Amino acid sequence: MTGGPVIIVGAGHGGYQVAASLRQAGFSERICLVNDEAHLPYQRPPLSKAYIKGSAGPESLMFRPEKFYQDQKIELIAGRAASIDRAGHKVHLESGETLAYGHLVLATGARNRLLDLPNANLPDVRYLRILDDSEALRKIMPSKTRAVIIGAGFIGLEFASTARIKGLEVDVLELAPRVMARAVTSEVSEYFQERHREAGIRIHLGVQATAIEAEGGKVTGVSLSDGRHLPADLVVVGVGVLPNIELAAEAGLQVAAGIIVDEYLATADPDISAIGDCALFASPRFGGSLRLESVQNATDHARCLAARLTGDKKPYVGHPWFWSDQGDDKLQIAGLTTGYDRVVLRGDPARKAFSAFCYKGDKLLGIESINRAGDHMFGRRLQAMDRSITPEQAADESFDLKSALA
Repeated sequence: MTGGPVIIVGAGHGGYQVAASLRQAGFSERICLVNDEAHLPYQRPPLSKAYIKGSAGPESLMFRPEKFYQDQKIELIAGRAASIDRAGHKVHLESGETLAYGHLVLATGARNRLLDLPNANLPDVRYLRILDDSEALRKIMPSKTRAVIIGAGFIGLEFASTARIKGLEVDVLELAPRVMARAVTSEVSEYFQERHREAGIRIHLGVQATAIEAEGGKVTGVSLSDGRHLPADLVVVGVGVLPNIELAAEAGLQVAAGIIVDEYLATADPDISAIGDCALFASPRFGGSLRLESVQNATDHARCLAARLTGDKKPYVGHPWFWSDQGDDKLQIAGLTTGYDRVVLRGDPARKAFSAFCYKGDKLLGIESINRAGDHMFGRRLQAMDRSITPEQAADESFDLKSALA
């Protein structure tokens, strides 16, 4: 069991879960959770959807009330980490405070990739990642009439659906030839493109924004690479994220497309680990290094690390899954479908309920399900058992999926 205080930098899903899991496992020494936001630790998935749509306050998003942290003796420290003194086992905060650690957990997450365009810093050009972003959008949207969303990934499309439901005219720009191109199969992309168009959202593929037009500091529209101009009084940018690796890099830890950790989530410094969106972790399961941006990954990393720090050392062997709610449709993904060479559909897109079973050869890599929660849960259970079903079985609606789990 780790001796000395555990200092956790970052209070998102991963950071919160490390602290909670350490206490659940009987860890009795000091735990500090360094939080650079002015809120108790909270859930992020509702920010682009339910939170903007609804009227509930920020407290509806919190993992636990303040009393939980007091009762569990988890110190919430408001501030931002400025540097790590590895030799002295200390973290220096921007406030000047110093925290001594026995083990340091970097759960620094990721930040939005910023748009490098004229007028991109105007007040009506917005991003959506943290609660303050969502709160600001919720306040200004009633006064807006037309939004242009730059980027057709999960966040962009989730917000597009929400904005349309709130009555705004909506245009979505995407440089790729289809929506969510890096995340899902073409069959799933085509379904969502059609569903968004049915909702009145205009999707522009194969184009990019070249400038944000403004008059008197107010956004008036967006100019496109094909010469067109889209009027707008609100621009929301969702063009990906960058992992927060600078703190680790400045401390001499290895970084690449994330903070490099082994299959136990440990850096080359045995007293420092990294988890969640910022961690590039060795994965024996997938035969390489991965950096995943998902709640599942962050919370499962946290539980694995807390177990190691309390004497139960096992490699991280998580089974990835993701989801996205867009309008009335729920997309759920079990597994990593990158590298598939065959897609088998089960169900019927015309009935708004189907799954894309993704294969490499005869090996099932993952399942992308739309409004078919049963298929998703089957996929997660099958993954956990390291099993597969044949493409022919997946395509046959009369084949009982549960029989493959017996």
